Amino acid sequence: MTTITLPQPPPPASSPSPHSFTATRNACKLCAPLGASVVFRGIEGAVPFLHGSQGCATYIRRYVISHFKEPLDIGSSNFSEHSVIFGGSECLQTGLTNIVRQYTPSLIGVASTCLSETIGDNVPMILHEYRAKQPGGVPVISVSTPSYAGTHMDGFHAAVRALVDHFTQSSASITRQVAPPVVLLPGFVSPADLRHLKEILHDLGLLGIILPDYSETLDGPIWAQYERLPAGGTSIAALESMRHALSAIEFSRTLSPEKSAAQLLASRCDLQAVCLGLPIGIRETDAFFAALAQLTGAPLPTKYQLERGQLVDSYVDGHKYLFGQRVVLYGEEDLVVGLAAFCAEVGLVPVLCASGGRSGRLAAAIAAVAPALAGQSAVRDDVDFEEIGEFAATLQPDLLIGSSKGYTLARKLAIPLVRVGFPIHDRIGGQRILHLGYRGTQQLFDRIVNAVMEQRQTKSDVGYAYM
Repeated sequence: MTTITLPQPPPPASSPSPHSFTATRNACKLCAPLGASVVFRGIEGAVPFLHGSQGCATYIRRYVISHFKEPLDIGSSNFSEHSVIFGGSECLQTGLTNIVRQYTPSLIGVASTCLSETIGDNVPMILHEYRAKQPGGVPVISVSTPSYAGTHMDGFHAAVRALVDHFTQSSASITRQVAPPVVLLPGFVSPADLRHLKEILHDLGLLGIILPDYSETLDGPIWAQYERLPAGGTSIAALESMRHALSAIEFSRTLSPEKSAAQLLASRCDLQAVCLGLPIGIRETDAFFAALAQLTGAPLPTKYQLERGQLVDSYVDGHKYLFGQRVVLYGEEDLVVGLAAFCAEVGLVPVLCASGGRSGRLAAAIAAVAPALAGQSAVRDDVDFEEIGEFAATLQPDLLIGSSKGYTLARKLAIPLVRVGFPIHDRIGGQRILHLGYRGTQQLFDRIVNAVMEQRQTKSDVGYAYM
């Protein structure tokens, strides 16, 4: 476990030791194959497939369905005791054959699991043997995602990079199209965020390829009959056209270059890679629109100028409620970075920024986007919720911002929880929460202010109807 703290006074003597145990207790992260499965679900006509036991697929389906409220089919090689001893090659190839026969997919994304990685199955070699038996068959892309080596975000980014790797391997010379596309790699955001990003690209006259795009496959309309492969997703044709893109924009301040899909695309296809933080708050959203303006050469559309101005005005209106409020932020590293940048803008003090991720880049990223927080915020990575709770208890926070997994802590501390990110299991509409852009920031700001006002009303002896 790594513990990183921005310059600040020493914590109270009662603060727990970060090395007092070796086990994880209520993890502040999810398994790596889950992230890969979400990515493959965002490809049109694709089927996620786990090389491992049936339980892994069941666990992931439970988590994803509970948040998105949509069905999700995940294939599995369904390990038995025999597979564990002698290897899962036969199970994997049989499972792929069954998926092709039953679903007729455009692509199969195979993610390894702890079990298949532990016994040493060479998945790329098995797939090479499978393709030799099925020449010209369905593309099968593999990604190594043992959960003991990473989080769901590691699996997510690895799957995106594997797709870029597969569809840019051609050595043919690249001729830019008349209207070359922009590849946008937004990370693990909500379907509402994906729809808003597509709206922004359309309004700016840019042809965009969003990878992955599960805005419909994990948040679609009601069906008259069950659809095994729901409509929507990044098309295979779009993936193949990435080689002709003008630029690749990736939302991450904690992703290393060797894990970056945008950097791989740039090196393969001679295009510009732009790495930005999640556009949460005015500063980070301004940076996103500035990057788009460099591509279009056009000013910010009036629509977004108005949204920005309205957001600034709301900051003024709500500042008196938020200034000095002590907040605990937790979740995926890049989400925590974006939330910290936003907090610094509105006067919130994130006394603890915590994540189960372990990129080693969290503290530096927060310092870069929110230098005003130096000396006020403790930054801790590779932590679980027991550690977050033990440390938060010494900091007297007024508010928690993160996923539903923090509800128990919020209840224990008797403070509000503003739900963002993934997973949200105890409320409906997690897939429709907008986090990004001026519009998403406006919604987040309003929810936080209202949570603070409601807490004041609840704790008041008289109960104010006018605040």
